[in-house]
Amino acid sequence: MNCGLCAAPTAGRHLCEWDARSLAKRLADLPTLYAEVGQCLVPRRSGWGEIVATHGAAGPRSPIDEDVLDTVNTGRAAEVVHLWRVDVQRERWPHHAPPPPAQLYADCRWLAMELDWIVAHYPVVGELAREVRTLERQARTIVGDPAPRPKEIGRCVAVTDDEGTVCGAAIMHVAGQSRLSCRQCGTSYRTETDLLLLLHYQPKGVA
Repeated sequence: MNCGLCAAPTAGRHLCEWDARSLAKRLADLPTLYAEVGQCLVPRRSGWGEIVATHGAAGPRSPIDEDVLDTVNTGRAAEVVHLWRVDVQRERWPHHAPPPPAQLYADCRWLAMELDWIVAHYPVVGELAREVRTLERQARTIVGDPAPRPKEIGRCVAVTDDEGTVCGAAIMHVAGQSRLSCRQCGTSYRTETDLLLLLHYQPKGVA
């Protein structure tokens, strides 16, 4: 059997060891890359100068390259990855209902957790790896290379149930990111009050 991406001989698997490791790394990096893409494509409140109407246009033109915005964004990446998750789940558990829409991070994490089975039993994993690689390359054209790395800045202090259970998941921050959110429970920390509460209720020894 040959690797579905590079055609190198494999020991009965659909991806060679090198491409399997590369796919795992890309799945881990993709949510961070596209979080940074979102920051790069959202206009700043200041610093753009005046928006100038284009010649012959009916209204003002956005300072964003709209062609790029249409093709390289978190929504499109999430849609592509989610379709792969749906197909893998259909192959592995054909009697299960399709998974509901999820965030890019959740779908990438699910595929990464199932990667051993995918490489061994999913014949079109080469196409999956190729599309994930394309998504990565498109994001890097926006954010540059190497990819930005998230830094843990504290723990989520959101209460998640009626019993007062605190989420406690790591809050990650990428350079240039203006808003903080918890990947586990989805809580956003946007206002100054939110950030002060986040800081105040950090466990001892954290932040």
